[in-house]
Amino acid sequence: MKPTIPTILAGAAIVILSAAHTGPAFATLGEGADSVAKDRKALSATKRATTTRAANYSVQEVVSDTVTVREFISPDGVVFAVAWNGLTTPDLTTLFGSYFPEYQDAKQQAPRRHGHKQSRVKSGNIVVETWGHMRNLQGRAYVPALVPGGVNLEEIH
Repeated sequence: MKPTIPTILAGAAIVILSAAHTGPAFATLGEGADSVAKDRKALSATKRATTTRAANYSVQEVVSDTVTVREFISPDGVVFAVAWNGLTTPDLTTLFGSYFPEYQDAKQQAPRRHGHKQSRVKSGNIVVETWGHMRNLQGRAYVPALVPGGVNLEEIH
């Protein structure tokens, strides 16, 4: 049986779309904990640890060659915060999901502070803090409305 033109085109489209997304993906703020397993695969990373904290939330950590990402998961199974450190900053578009446009707008409106290696961007729904230096970039982001009661924000790092 000889393949038809539509079959060949459909196969080519699948290959092109698969190749188009080669960057790492991470759990997305506001999404379920099941996204962590997808992240590990997309990162070609290994799961380093899952810990449960006293405030009754869990932290899942995945590690790749360039970045470590910690995903903070509420008792309801929702990612309420993410933190990272490594050689690079992860793809924040994927990491923040639907919160990214709001973050981007807030960042553009924030006054620029030249020479500072630390920034804090706060909008109505998301808080993003970054710091560090070359080869040691760090940051965290959280959605205050999703943070479970009793969680100390200083624990998100």
